[in-house]
Order: sequence, then structure tokens, then C-alpha cells
Amino acid sequence: MTVELVDEQREPVDHERLRALAEHVLAAEGVPARMALAVRCVDRDAIAALNQEHMDGQGPTDVLAFPLDDPAALDPEDPVPALLGDVVLCPAVAREQAAGEPLAELELLLVHGILHLLGHDHAEEHERHVMFARTDALLGAFRGGDGAGGTLGGTAGGTAEGRERS
Repeated sequence: MTVELVDEQREPVDHERLRALAEHVLAAEGVPARMALAVRCVDRDAIAALNQEHMDGQGPTDVLAFPLDDPAALDPEDPVPALLGDVVLCPAVAREQAAGEPLAELELLLVHGILHLLGHDHAEEHERHVMFARTDALLGAFRGGDGAGGTLGGTAGGTAEGRERS
């Protein structure tokens, strides 16, 4: 799996930790190794423009997900690389809405965005419960098993369950 992280803004971001988290989620979700993911960190103006153009939304938001290739539709015999899609994060919005550590909020948003690329949604209550429970499980496994950057603790940054995301 290839995770490309592009940072186009000024907030401090732990690139290696976000890349490691993305790789963890992709592996845990069984995404084929030939798929690539792009993660972009942008400022408030850039995400507001994307929100308006693609979602008919107003103002900046925390995360947007743009799916491209569906992993389930890939021919397992075809070696051609595929693109899962793009997750666009706004660290400034994440910092503003963080209940605790801003990095924990960015982690939550990244997992949320990747799950959207994989077809999860939260429009209905049942979907919301499934998606947010999966987010919490993936974050818990990553934080509990992370030797490189230490753990953030059991509830650092809260959990996805009970929180609304885009």
C-alpha cells in the first residue's frame, strides 16, 4: 500500500504518525496492497472551497473524502495499481474542535475519511453505529499497539461514537 501525504498548510502535523495510521487502517480493512491513498492537509480556505465545490457545503469542514477505485471491484489477478481515493484534512478545524489533543482529533478524522472511501456512511442510525464503532476499534488497535510514537491513552481525543462527522 502506498500512502502519499501532502501538507499544504501551517498547523503542526505528525506526518509519520498519520501515514502509519493510514497504513494500519488499510491493512486492517483488507485493502489490496496495490491500492494507493492520498492524504492532503489543507488550510481553512482550501477545505471551504472543496466543501463548496463538491458537497455544496458552506465554510470550512474538518474532513472530506473523495473515493476513486472500489477495492471490491478489483480483479485480484490484475497487477495494475489502483487509487482508493483522497482524504482531505483541515488541521486548523481539527484543532478548534478537539476535545483534547489535536493529533488525536486528526487521527479520528483520518480514520473516518478512510472508512468513507471504503463505503461506510453514517446517514442512518445503524450505519452511524457501525462506522463509529469501527473507527473506535481501529484507533484503539493503533494506539494500543504503537511503539514508535507512544500511545495516546485510552480516551485521548475521545471516541467516534456519539460524535458527528462529515
